Amino acid sequence: MKKTVISLAVATSLTLSFTSVQASTSANVSHNQSSEQKVLKKVNSEKIYQDIAYLSKKPRVAGTESEREAATFVQKRLSKLGYESAVEPFTFTGYTPAASFSLSVNGTSYSPTTFTYTTNGNVTAEIVDGGLGTKDNLANKDVTGKIVLVQRGTITFGEKVLNAAEKGAAAVIIFNNTDGELNGTLGGANDNYIPSLAVTKEEGEKILTSIQKGEKPSGTVKIEGAVVSERTSYNVTATKPSIFKKKGTNDIIVVGAHHDSVAGAPGANDDASGTAMVLELARVFKSLPTDTELRFVTFGAEEVGLLGSEHYVSELSEDEKNRIVGMFNLDMVGSRDAGDLVMNTADGTPNLVTELAQASSTRLNGSPTPFQAGGRSDHVPFAEAGIPAALFIHSPSEPWYHSPEDTLDKISKEKLQDVAEIVGTAIYDRSRPDQQGSSDKKRATFKAPHLYHEQDVN
Repeated sequence: MKKTVISLAVATSLTLSFTSVQASTSANVSHNQSSEQKVLKKVNSEKIYQDIAYLSKKPRVAGTESEREAATFVQKRLSKLGYESAVEPFTFTGYTPAASFSLSVNGTSYSPTTFTYTTNGNVTAEIVDGGLGTKDNLANKDVTGKIVLVQRGTITFGEKVLNAAEKGAAAVIIFNNTDGELNGTLGGANDNYIPSLAVTKEEGEKILTSIQKGEKPSGTVKIEGAVVSERTSYNVTATKPSIFKKKGTNDIIVVGAHHDSVAGAPGANDDASGTAMVLELARVFKSLPTDTELRFVTFGAEEVGLLGSEHYVSELSEDEKNRIVGMFNLDMVGSRDAGDLVMNTADGTPNLVTELAQASSTRLNGSPTPFQAGGRSDHVPFAEAGIPAALFIHSPSEPWYHSPEDTLDKISKEKLQDVAEIVGTAIYDRSRPDQQGSSDKKRATFKAPHLYHEQDVN
């Protein structure tokens, strides 16, 4: 998943707003210190760490056998705790990156990168300037059978490729608009894509200069081994019913994380840490009385587009959507090299989850955990369905994010303990039976507007 980094200005602004947020929190959130101790005494970061150790032995790419093994591990752990748990499969269109790809211009070899979801091909043709690849840029250009050179910016990579394909182009080269290598995605499978490669700003400008001089450079774009196919991923679910059959709140709280990782990354922090914390909170709450239904869920295929959480939400009945008062999403919650804990809400506004967590973190640490606008994780489909939801994550993210270096030795037990205590006590504040009767608890009225998924900024 892609993470958002808080700027100093945003962090300062958020800090200035804490007083008013905390004031509303104290009015809305019930608290019992003795009940809180029941959670704090049970949370054990060593158990979380050991589960991360198992899960991060190898990458868990969605749709692969290793992801299925991870889902099975989670389900067995939940069953061993006494939960009725299930592994729930769903299908999605997956992509295997190209096995090989190359670019040469006038006989000189370049070192390109490729795009997720690009198609295979072997094209030799004249390279022409396509500007930014917009429809207007290409409107009066003859690109039929040619390779179109376009610059990054304004529209998505996928739109650039489709615009060129619509005009009859045979292939596309996209060059960066800033220093460094360009890595990206076309956004999803599409039969209308044509072979597409990326080059650096320096390389792209060199080709562009040749075109502007009227030299009509000839290029060869070659991509082999890319595969688009239907695959199976998995969500794992377990439910703890209210201890009351008739006097419970009838509410539901969801605690979730994604168990898949990106290719090549063991994913210790992203997101074995969140998955292991879901398991630990399930262990903690198994023996605690609750008047609210608790659901523990790990999602598959988050890294390829939040597909597991989208599937889960799509299967909820309207009654269930109305009964879910909060979704706590745990993603990248244990890296020693990341920044401080923050919460992301899809629209940047507070909700019951942020109120509960801010009250909890203030009691435990002396200050409320800040929140900001942020998507690109499994809280988003819940927010789109009008369910109060927030992502728990450390920001800025660690330098090992989405790399082979996201390994167990980078995990901080102190951070695991801190997040588990904040989230665990926040959930128990809302789910413990209270002396005034569970049915009298304040229900959340938060309803989010429809929120569109964030796309890669091209």
